[in-house]
Amino acid sequence: MQGIFSVARAARRFAAVPTRGLSRSVAAANSGLKDRLSELIPSFQNEVKEFRAKHGDDKIGEVTVNMAYGGMRGIKGLVTETSVLDPEEGIRYRGYTLPECQELLPAAPGGTEPLPEATFWLLLTGEVPTEEQVRGVSAEWNTRAELPPHVVNLIANFPSTMHPMTQLVAAVTALQTDSKFAQAYSDKLITKHNSWEYTYEDSVDLIAKLPAVAASIFRNVYADGTVAPIDNSLDWSANFSNMLGFNDPEFVELMRLYMTIHADHEGGNASAHTTHLVGSTLADPYLSFAGGMCSLAGPLHGLANQEVLAWLEGVREQIGDDWDEEFLKSYIWDTLKSGQVVPGYGHAVLRKTDPRYECQREFALKHLGDDKLFRLVSTLYHIVPPILLEQGKAANPWPNVDAHSGVLLQYYGFTERNFYTVLFGVSRALGVLSSLTWDRALGLPLERPKSMSTEGLKKLVKA
Repeated sequence: MQGIFSVARAARRFAAVPTRGLSRSVAAANSGLKDRLSELIPSFQNEVKEFRAKHGDDKIGEVTVNMAYGGMRGIKGLVTETSVLDPEEGIRYRGYTLPECQELLPAAPGGTEPLPEATFWLLLTGEVPTEEQVRGVSAEWNTRAELPPHVVNLIANFPSTMHPMTQLVAAVTALQTDSKFAQAYSDKLITKHNSWEYTYEDSVDLIAKLPAVAASIFRNVYADGTVAPIDNSLDWSANFSNMLGFNDPEFVELMRLYMTIHADHEGGNASAHTTHLVGSTLADPYLSFAGGMCSLAGPLHGLANQEVLAWLEGVREQIGDDWDEEFLKSYIWDTLKSGQVVPGYGHAVLRKTDPRYECQREFALKHLGDDKLFRLVSTLYHIVPPILLEQGKAANPWPNVDAHSGVLLQYYGFTERNFYTVLFGVSRALGVLSSLTWDRALGLPLERPKSMSTEGLKKLVKA
């Protein structure tokens, strides 16, 4: 690939190589997003202040013993402005469903999927950006994308046997040396009123650099360590795909869709909550996001997509490709009766098919044709929910986002499953860092819920 270079041989060159297609004078341009936030935040701060003054002691829910033991599920105890997860409707970004986001948010020229830059603008402001505003965000992110030499060196020297998520967390933590928030706090410049600005600056810097970080890890582990430089004629997802080594226009469109639908899932999921919790200590966005990525790396959170793909391939190995639906139904029943689950089905909150699954299914119907693994996923979509309903153990028998994403990635030759969670993490930065910016704008305090012992709970409910 022309214009790429070795991370291992030329670590310092990544920080020094000028970005293509944008002069240094133009590179300093502001997208206008921070200016718009500066206009929006004061009025919303006043709105929250008045609301709390009038209704601060109003009750918003009840906590049961099962909620306390069950991971606090369903407890109304967090403020997240960016998105809300409804059991029946699915996720809404600032009130917009994912299909509405696909329709309303600007796409790349010739593309149909929303640009993640537009998603970020929406999550931060609640407003649908114009094409010009989105191009401004792309340009601004490209100017902030260069990695410090010590981070390039760090990634280049990781052993290829180190898990990609471990590398991501370490690299993000190493980026903290450039934290504007941490420097301002050290210089005693942080106040209740301006802390959101430094949080915003760190968040945008981090989001801009994540594709370079992730691609460097990918090329170090799975390829020859060479990474293409930032091309300022490309948007964030296109640059990311190019640095990974994937230039198929359909794959780039998939990345735009993937980054958009995985961006946010309100504040209670583990990675979002962890980022919020660490940030509530006034840790800077780098440390906060690194904490969130440690959470995402857990098998009960971000690893699910690769586990679904492994299960699907195991099904194909046992039943082949010349199966009929009755045979597949018998196989599913045998799986359930043996005490196993059908991965990719069910959700802690949703009580319908995950809209993120449906977005990916529409993409697959358009682009994957008669791919055998997609044919299997599509058939399971029709037969698994009725079986789970008949079994009677699943509150939600419908497929979630993980039931589809690995199949789409594999179709385009992206078979490195241990890296799937890194892709998830790059996307999730858009949501958790938008939310963290608003945490600071609203002055949300150190999070410190009250916990109780089993004996204390028994006394409380007079057991």
